[in-house]
Amino acid sequence: MSVSIKSAREIELMREAGRLLAQVHEELGKAIEPGMSTLDVDRLGEKLIRDFGCVPNFLHYNGYPASICVSVNNEVVHGIPKKNRILKEGDIVSLDAGLIYKGYHSDAARTHAVGKISPEAQQLIDVTRQSFFEGIKMAREGAHLHDISAAIDAYVRQFGYGIVRDLVGHGIGTALHEDPQIPNFAQRRRGVRLQAGMTLAIEPMINAGGWEVNFLDDGWTVVTRDGSLSAHYENTVLVTDGEPEILTLL
Repeated sequence: MSVSIKSAREIELMREAGRLLAQVHEELGKAIEPGMSTLDVDRLGEKLIRDFGCVPNFLHYNGYPASICVSVNNEVVHGIPKKNRILKEGDIVSLDAGLIYKGYHSDAARTHAVGKISPEAQQLIDVTRQSFFEGIKMAREGAHLHDISAAIDAYVRQFGYGIVRDLVGHGIGTALHEDPQIPNFAQRRRGVRLQAGMTLAIEPMINAGGWEVNFLDDGWTVVTRDGSLSAHYENTVLVTDGEPEILTLL
């Protein structure tokens, strides 16, 4: 496994890719409302990405047919946008998006409330987001990769939620998915030693029920096996010799 260390020039390009994607997510978050179709979300996201002069990196990636993965309620990730899938008051919707700026990728995900949601659904969103921040406390030079995994696991476990095991975070750079893989649950080994200049997409996927998932016949959509709600939070992160830098937050 070779984990790429980015040069100063590459880091600048990754910063810009991240900054633009953060703006895309900001606009999508403001737009989400009951009555929108998941295809409406995808079309808006693709327009925002292209208006920045960038390319949506999910579109046609291994055959994926859209620019934004739009996953509703019990859908964990990779939901395919559809004209007849309408967001309703009380739903939660996870948006996973990425773009390519001058050959460099960014990747980030957010879970949003559609209108007014239950306290249980809001807690799931909040815990998933916070678990990311607990994890990146360990994302510093000299620590080990799986220190991140263990920190996410330790935080989420207090709430009795299931941590998805079949899907993990990843390195990112000139490719959307690079080494290393980054599990969101505790590992027996410590993993690679982190070095400044590594860029990682850290993305807890957390279920209100069990961790088990099913893959639907469309070849993409991943759902919770027990039908429970799922939330997703992801940022592209730069490891430095001090505090990690989140590239996909405004």
